[in-house]
Amino acid sequence: MALSVSLFAGSVLAKETRCGWLQNPTPGNLWLDDSQGTWVLSTQGSDEEALGMENIGDFSTRDYVRTNGYYGYACACMDVETDAAAERITAVYSFRQLPLAKCTKDKALPAPQ
Repeated sequence: MALSVSLFAGSVLAKETRCGWLQNPTPGNLWLDDSQGTWVLSTQGSDEEALGMENIGDFSTRDYVRTNGYYGYACACMDVETDAAAERITAVYSFRQLPLAKCTKDKALPAPQ
């Protein structure tokens, strides 16, 4: 029996967990600030958006800070795939909102905007 191996061009994507401030300051703009940087999920006016955005849902109904009308930020952990070179989250597999105090107490996180 012969074994067949397929190689794909490009990076190998792996699911990883990222936790930090999930920020939605204005319509269409969404990113996660964690201890390693800022990871863009979507930008207003761009066609690039992470796959699986529906897994995030409406996070403004729980522990949430409004900074601009209905827009603001929350503390969250997400299982995602990233493109490190582009500093983007390319896919969201799961989302878990955390109490704001969890991120506030994390000295490795930048202050939310």
